[in-house]
Amino acid sequence: MGVGHDHAPSAATAGQAPDFRKKLWIAFSITAIIVIVQAVGSVVTGSLALLTDTVHALTDAAGLLVALIAATLALKPATAQRTWGFRRVEVIAALGQATVLLVVGVYAAIEGIRRLVHPPEVPPFELLVFGVLGLTANIIALTVLASSRGANFNMRAAFLEVLNDALGSLGVIAAAVVIATTGFQQADAIASLLIVALIVPRAYLLMRETLSVLMEFTPKGLDLEEVRRHILELDHVIDVHDLHASTVATGLPVLTAHIVVHDECFADGHAAQQLQEVQRCVSEHFDVAVHHSTFQIETASVAAQEPAVLRHN
Repeated sequence: MGVGHDHAPSAATAGQAPDFRKKLWIAFSITAIIVIVQAVGSVVTGSLALLTDTVHALTDAAGLLVALIAATLALKPATAQRTWGFRRVEVIAALGQATVLLVVGVYAAIEGIRRLVHPPEVPPFELLVFGVLGLTANIIALTVLASSRGANFNMRAAFLEVLNDALGSLGVIAAAVVIATTGFQQADAIASLLIVALIVPRAYLLMRETLSVLMEFTPKGLDLEEVRRHILELDHVIDVHDLHASTVATGLPVLTAHIVVHDECFADGHAAQQLQEVQRCVSEHFDVAVHHSTFQIETASVAAQEPAVLRHN
């Protein structure tokens, strides 16, 4: 029986992640300032629209704080007890933020519908001033996070948090202009519903992707049946079973399998070469390159001795 393990990066390196804490600190600080400014504006103007946007900004600031904590934990090195370090924290944090975004979206939808029926009196000038201040600050935060928004689930969720607040500020500005020029108070509710329509689908997709990682579903873009066919086409391979693939964290897919080969592969020393061929196959032939793989090379007689309950896929 032979067991092969291929990993690039190493287990220690796999437990490490890029450091985005500086960007998250800047974005969090800006968003926290927005919360304070808009909270003051809500008290001064008595604007319910501005108060709602303040709640949105507070939620975004909390989400960024969670993202910052997750980014800090993700940098902790791997240990014998935590072989992947805290890499999966970014997935859990992103799931939490996506959940918060959905909850806020539902609240905003309900509140928006209520305001369509009973629109509050909103002072447009004050609303415009605080809306512009909020949008300006959010654009700065988005600029800071933009280059890293695709780096991992955590940074993507953080970017969505700030985008959510920026859209909220934009909605406040649009509502203020319409109310000031036409007196149409329902503009505030309509703007809120448009923001919900933009944010909720993105939050849902992020939640679906993070849940698929936590459930250890096959990485998106990796067809295990195609992987099986490629391996079976290699010389001396008789069967492939217990084929599994999952994602530890962003950019870190893993794959394991039992590879059944002819008995003579162990007699003539060909098993080691066979292992290298299988590892090269999964790391080069598919859209999702799997550099961290573990294969058990075995004969048909060994495979037959394994409990039936363990033999699947």
